Amino acid sequence: MGNKKMNISTFIGCDKSYEEASLVLFGVPFDGTTSFRPGTRFAMQAIRTDSYGLETYSPYLDRDLENIAVFDGGDLDLPFGNTEKVMNIIFEYSRGVLTDGKKFLMVGGEHLVSLSSIKAAYEKYSDLHLIHIDAHTDLREHYLGEKLSHASVIRNCHGFLGDGRIFQFGIRSGLKEEFEWAKEHTYLEKFSLETFAEKMDELANVPVYITIDLDVLDPGIFPGTGTPEPGGISYRDLLDAIGHMQKLNQIVAADVVELSPPYDPSGASTAVACKTVREMLLTLGK
Repeated sequence: MGNKKMNISTFIGCDKSYEEASLVLFGVPFDGTTSFRPGTRFAMQAIRTDSYGLETYSPYLDRDLENIAVFDGGDLDLPFGNTEKVMNIIFEYSRGVLTDGKKFLMVGGEHLVSLSSIKAAYEKYSDLHLIHIDAHTDLREHYLGEKLSHASVIRNCHGFLGDGRIFQFGIRSGLKEEFEWAKEHTYLEKFSLETFAEKMDELANVPVYITIDLDVLDPGIFPGTGTPEPGGISYRDLLDAIGHMQKLNQIVAADVVELSPPYDPSGASTAVACKTVREMLLTLGK
């Protein structure tokens, strides 16, 4: 189901064995429900290659990947045309990592893949809270009749997390009905992350899962994504948010999704995703 042997190609600094690692990095090359521009299945391959243009040290967090034990398990082997089976494979691998007493950072892939890893974290931590950074609400009950969709991933998470557990930031796109529904069921900050630091203080001592959809960034910074949405945050804003995450004492897992390398041949979007992965690995490994 998932690799516990060293991947041939690894993200820089993530070269420990599974047994000695406290943190597992893995990729999920799936974009089977993408409704506009596919290509996120190629994200992790591009990120691994690009990581060697980075240093292992982050001056933002003053931490170094060389000082934490990270295992890069490669990409999950996923079948084409069977979304439910894909979701089960992600769930089983995520659950296995958590059962082994480790944390994980999953890299997508489209945003639907987060559903299974969040569900696995909830199975272990029944009081799990979800931090969702994104341009889109992702609160539809279904998209064109399909409940398993990138457009409904957070609504599906609410099905087991319930009210008061989901915190959404940077949201600037969705159906009117989604925004209205959120008023009753989630904390949703439109357009920005101005209240992010305040909410991190509130969530400091509860189990937290963090999902970052990179299309929260303005497409002028991050054009390489499936559903670009003008009016987004700056990369400095995202780095500041990651800085505020350091207040959290129980981050159990996280993911970074929605890089689609083919839509930015300059490579700038991949560089942005790559640095974000480094910062999130260091955040999980603190």
